[in-house]
Amino acid sequence: PFTRAEALRSGISRGVLQGPQFRRIHDSVYCHVDHTPTFADRLAAARLALPDLARSTGITRIQELGVDYGPRFPLHFVVEGDLHLKIDGIFLHRTVKAPPQDDSGVTAAAAFVAYCADARTIDAIKVGCELRRMHLLDLDEVDEIVRVEAWRRGVPETRYVRRYLTDRCRSMPEAELLAYVVACRLMSPEVNVEVEIAPGVRVTPDLWFDTLRAAAEYEGSQHQEDRAQYNVDIDRYAAYRRHDVAYELVTRERLRTPRTTMRALHALLV
Repeated sequence: PFTRAEALRSGISRGVLQGPQFRRIHDSVYCHVDHTPTFADRLAAARLALPDLARSTGITRIQELGVDYGPRFPLHFVVEGDLHLKIDGIFLHRTVKAPPQDDSGVTAAAAFVAYCADARTIDAIKVGCELRRMHLLDLDEVDEIVRVEAWRRGVPETRYVRRYLTDRCRSMPEAELLAYVVACRLMSPEVNVEVEIAPGVRVTPDLWFDTLRAAAEYEGSQHQEDRAQYNVDIDRYAAYRRHDVAYELVTRERLRTPRTTMRALHALLV
């Protein structure tokens, strides 16, 4: 993406710029007609169309940091002050005080608080745990924002989901499963911790209920598509059966009905 001013400086005339060779993305922002803009290109184009002080925030900033989750559009940006600006494909939030930020976007903690304002509770937990797993989310900074800037949108929601955030889950579906277990108060499981279920036999369950010798395992599509992982899983479940460990398999499809899944896990623990 480039601006009209950049095009004129490079020798492209206004007539050529408005012809069939170029596509307008935003007012005064263009790209070549043969180029399909990527997500990064869309962000770059938005920054060209917005004031210099605008920063990516919310789910847009979270995606920019590497979390592949949630809708790509509209792009979410924030700017300090009462600036009313309507641009297709961009939602510009206004705030009386700019959140913590760097040269391109707000910090991960500030983006997470902004995301919590509108996200489903379970989505906020999953995204927060993924940011923690990636070592991007500083909970001390989250707590500071919640304490010092309690007036910000998303603070009440962040305060609620804060208790569910952990860096121990290896995927967002695992974080979702753990959140349901905690919310239902079944027990407090160990998460992805290696345990010895028999002399010399060590396994790493997704969720491990130590006093009951029971495990809950999430089985996503990658477990079946990755043949090496698939065989590792088979060996682990065989070890469970040989050494009298109760276990419950939770697939992506079963996770879509949390109540049924939790009833099955509760029956296992009983």
